[in-house]
Amino acid sequence: QVQLVESGGGLVQAGGSLKLSCAASGTTVNINAWGWYRQVPGKQRELVAEIFSNGATKYGEAVEGRFTISSGNAKNTVQLQMNNLNPEDTAVYYCAGYKPPYEYWGQGTQVTVSS
Repeated sequence: QVQLVESGGGLVQAGGSLKLSCAASGTTVNINAWGWYRQVPGKQRELVAEIFSNGATKYGEAVEGRFTISSGNAKNTVQLQMNNLNPEDTAVYYCAGYKPPYEYWGQGTQVTVSS
């Protein structure tokens, strides 16, 4: 059974940085594409960033220019570097891995940005 585990969340002051990591276990095949999403209570989950097998990336409008998604050095890992954080970035961040026709999700990691 494939499991995704996020790490790196926490509390940071506005203007600070955090780096999230996600690792997949339970599979020997490469995850084709990765995504980071975030959700706050009462709102829909929103796309933060995606990275595809060809290296192409896509970012949500709210994080463009501040966040960077990258494949990790280890197989089936992905990272999200978050810079210049602001209180509106406070959310639970979820990692998603895509290996069609399957989609895998992590349990989420809390990111809290204080003003």
